[in-house]
Amino acid sequence: MKTFPIGGIHPSDNKLSAGRAVEEIALPDTVTLPLAQHIGAPAIPRVAKGDRVLAGQLVAEGAGFMSANIHASVSGTVTAVDAIVNAQGLSQKAIVIRREGDEWAEGIDRSDAVVRECDLAPAEIVARIREAGIVGMGGATFPTHVKLAVPPGKRVEYLIINGVECEPYLTSDHRVMLERGEELLVGVAILRKALGVDRAWIGIENNKPDAVARLAELAERHAGIEIVPLRVKYPQGGEKQLIAAVTGREVPPPPALPIDVGAVVCNASTALAVYEAVQKRKPLVERVVTVTGKGLREPKNLRVRLGTPMSALIEAAGGMPEGDVKAINGGPMMGRAVVRPEAPVTKGCSGITILSGADAVRREASACIKCARCVAVCPMGLEPYLLSKRSRRKEWDIAEANDITSCIECGCCQATCPGYLPLLDWIRIGKQTVMGRIRARATANGPKK
Repeated sequence: MKTFPIGGIHPSDNKLSAGRAVEEIALPDTVTLPLAQHIGAPAIPRVAKGDRVLAGQLVAEGAGFMSANIHASVSGTVTAVDAIVNAQGLSQKAIVIRREGDEWAEGIDRSDAVVRECDLAPAEIVARIREAGIVGMGGATFPTHVKLAVPPGKRVEYLIINGVECEPYLTSDHRVMLERGEELLVGVAILRKALGVDRAWIGIENNKPDAVARLAELAERHAGIEIVPLRVKYPQGGEKQLIAAVTGREVPPPPALPIDVGAVVCNASTALAVYEAVQKRKPLVERVVTVTGKGLREPKNLRVRLGTPMSALIEAAGGMPEGDVKAINGGPMMGRAVVRPEAPVTKGCSGITILSGADAVRREASACIKCARCVAVCPMGLEPYLLSKRSRRKEWDIAEANDITSCIECGCCQATCPGYLPLLDWIRIGKQTVMGRIRARATANGPKK
């Protein structure tokens, strides 16, 4: 069975909510919509305090090509366009809407009827995706219309749909594949048409046999879509690892991109959002979020309007456990700690994981024993112990020379370190610093007026 060739680990799945069908959560009294729910420049507000808005209405416009539109997820009155504190404790500008009923903007089809035929031209498809504010919903939040804009001189050979969901605990994509498989496959066909490719591959790890079987059954009525079962190995959901697993091609280090080996990768939930945007004229205003953890009374998969407080989802799953707890936006490997549970759910939030007891407490670090386990498990073939040390010492030139920007921040190194060293923490700091230095050089060496 296929998988990627370098590194990787096998953390416990802990898919506690895999058998739980998606439930609707009650609409919140207030939603908070950050203007940066995507990679790229924050969106520009198009509403002001006191404005009345409808669900699905554009409230902030993408600021240029590498940006994404934001739409109201509820109807009501804008109460603020101001800075808020996000889940990580950082200040971020957002639009706050007080809900008043649930009225939707004209032209949005909210029926359950599946619309299979798409007569739009590729450029029209991309335009609808851009209008709807679709981004990568696996956590990367890369604007989908940008991903579909193939650069001159490049050619797409592989459209790969990421149904791997290798992050422990999370099951939102799994449930989407099971419950919305037909619409998802129509979304895949639309993406194929937009890219001008004849075939698409959906990669799913074989710990989801029901999803493999369900989509394989549905794909019999969709020519050109192949389901690819994959051997379970983390982080197979990473773009480069998934491309290697499905095609055997390896994406070179940055600045190379998947398109340089003829591949475009989209998340399974993103494919569903593309279907809704193109066939239903529905912008991205809601998503499925897994709320899970061993200490939670009732782990769930919830369909949530964007901007809903994370705390409301935790309450819907039985409330925060007592004792030592740690809330994570995402899963335990690549997610970020939540310091403010009242912060809103955003487009890239696929799960909220609650760690409790010993799992919530970081162990005391000791000295590196030079075992090289971190090197063995790195899926990018890097030397995490070296990159961590250079970052800690602020030796940025050496870190850059050793490809720190190739790190995908999967956490395999930190998870396997017998000394409990915070390898990923230091590498993240170093990667951000080095990328900032690279951007500064590019600006300084840019064209002179």
